[in-house]
Amino acid sequence: MDLMLTDKIVLITGGSKGIGGGITQAFSTEGATSIILDRNPKEAESLIEKIVSSGGKAESCPVEMTDESGVKRVVSEILEKHGRIDIVVNNAGVNDGVGIRAGVAAFEASLRKNLIHFYSLVHFALDALTASRGAIVNIGSKVAETGQGGTSGYAASKGGINALTREWALDLARHGIRVNCVIPAEVITPLYERWLKTLPDSEEQLIKINQSIPLGRRTTTIEEIADTVVFIASPRSSHTTGQILYVDGGYVHLDRVCTVD
Repeated sequence: MDLMLTDKIVLITGGSKGIGGGITQAFSTEGATSIILDRNPKEAESLIEKIVSSGGKAESCPVEMTDESGVKRVVSEILEKHGRIDIVVNNAGVNDGVGIRAGVAAFEASLRKNLIHFYSLVHFALDALTASRGAIVNIGSKVAETGQGGTSGYAASKGGINALTREWALDLARHGIRVNCVIPAEVITPLYERWLKTLPDSEEQLIKINQSIPLGRRTTTIEEIADTVVFIASPRSSHTTGQILYVDGGYVHLDRVCTVD
């Protein structure tokens, strides 16, 4: 199926590794130009080289996403170079463990790292998205619905992302801009693997996690998240907006103790 993404200009925050890296590669495979927004462009170099050597198009723009002036600057630079922005994927964030005892300053900093830059990027890219009748895809987290414990800032941010998805979908429908959110649950990324290694008996813990996922008793792959993002952003999904899509093997909404034959 042709997703009609050839030559589209796609901005992907945190697009150099993990889920973001998978999204970058998936858009490039479909003929889009993937532009990675990341504070460390060196992390993007190997991925860009891989994409370009395979005939795809990808580049990076160094920016600290919590720096409002920096976000404004890179949007201007991208428009000067490419003349348009078709898709924004808000992906960057970190489960920083800012709990209820961390204090107000730490909580505010967590919101800035995990929520406020979603607003900032869309704010500065909005005229371009209006001109292209573009699409926005936010990457959320199961934590907004399930909770996790010890991560108030991240949970509040991800809940805010869900709310902004619905608000923006309504607010921007008159401009033809579609807004959706994709929710991962248990995905084996480099960050997830590092977290697993901090646990005693990490291999046993992974077995337990797998058994808690109803469909297939396995974690979701990066590619499964990325493919959903690319499809929901594409013109093939032209009448879908305001949706919060859980790509999680049923982890969040199905009974995790069910027996699958």
